[in-house]
Amino acid sequence: MKSKLIYILSLIFSIGNIQAQEVLTLESAIRTSLENNYNIRITRNQSEIDRNNVSLANAGILPVVGADLVNNRSIQETRQTQADGSVREVKDARNSNLNYGIGLDWTIFDGFAMFANYDRLKELQKLGETNMKATILNTVSDVVNNYYYLIRLQKETDATDTAVAISRLRLNTAENRYKIGKAAKLEVLNATVDLNTDTTNLLRLRDMVRARKIILNELLARDVNTEFAIRDSIVTDPSLKFDQLLNLSSQQNPVIQTAFINERIARLNLKQVKATRYPTLGVNTGYNFTRSHSELGFARDAKGQGFTYGLTASVNIFNGFLQKRNEKNAQIEIENAQLDYARLKQNITAQLSSAYQTYLTNLQLVDLEKSNQNVAKQNMDITLAKFRLGSVTPVEFREAQRNYLEASVRFTDSEYQAKQAEIALKELAGNLTF
Repeated sequence: MKSKLIYILSLIFSIGNIQAQEVLTLESAIRTSLENNYNIRITRNQSEIDRNNVSLANAGILPVVGADLVNNRSIQETRQTQADGSVREVKDARNSNLNYGIGLDWTIFDGFAMFANYDRLKELQKLGETNMKATILNTVSDVVNNYYYLIRLQKETDATDTAVAISRLRLNTAENRYKIGKAAKLEVLNATVDLNTDTTNLLRLRDMVRARKIILNELLARDVNTEFAIRDSIVTDPSLKFDQLLNLSSQQNPVIQTAFINERIARLNLKQVKATRYPTLGVNTGYNFTRSHSELGFARDAKGQGFTYGLTASVNIFNGFLQKRNEKNAQIEIENAQLDYARLKQNITAQLSSAYQTYLTNLQLVDLEKSNQNVAKQNMDITLAKFRLGSVTPVEFREAQRNYLEASVRFTDSEYQAKQAEIALKELAGNLTF
């Protein structure tokens, strides 16, 4: 009676722990990763830096205004010989010179390089946003893949747990038959070995579940030992069309977008290189104050203030044919960017074609393996009933049990593989949303 009470209390306690666990949905997992994942936060900050860099001042379009102050003092021993031959000498002569004012420097023309630089900064901002999108897509893909892989492991664990229960029933039956003399000791030993084998497989699967939870917690950037439960099942979207995915990839895939932006940046770099063929014009102006004091000299004290202005111009006449070389190299960079764009677009198309074929195959395998699982389940139920009546051998029973377990694992694996192919297709299309 005492042992039964302890068992009931422990059962209630374990049920309470299960209910207290967080039930992690796919939506909440993705939301948490978008908020907490370190890679996403780093690229989001970098994108913010790129956004802040887009300014007229950073491109060199706006003037620069500065204030200067120079205050020099000295203590000297001075000796002067005048034109008439007289000598003037001062010890510890204190001299000072003070200059302060405000000035403006403005490059008003540099061959349009400043405007090309401003456009380049805007392209770099788009590149940062694209990199952030790529990081988000990769992270969400990892989260979704690990989430469904965990579901797969849990389903395999449940199937193996059922196999352990059946093996335990078989062992109990063999022991009872051995006790009444209807079975040999060998049957009990074989049942014990099979039970231990199934139990080992179950323990390994549970360990894999714990390891996969740690990985998922790491992706969510939270305590890796956080306990949670998953109640979802694997449902594959069967409506994906290759032409639609290919069209989306050309517009939304971050890899293709990055290559396209890099080509535009290369063209802007060529504009900046060509700008050095033109003269550079600048204006400057300011208002300055000066004050000086000298204990020995023709003017002991002097003060001044006034407005200054000027115009500067420079042009590159000859630099050893570097201009021609730089323009040629910039043109080659444009060609390389175009080739890289074409290469990456072809690569994405190839990945889409391969993933789509895998997707279609796995959709067929899901239906086939589901049918196989149903047949294996019926066979297991019939064999179990006959085993209880003693009309089948332990070897036949074990074979039916193994077939059912393998069919269940294959069905779960086909579901996960189909879902994995679906995730890969949506990631390549740049449209991974749930």
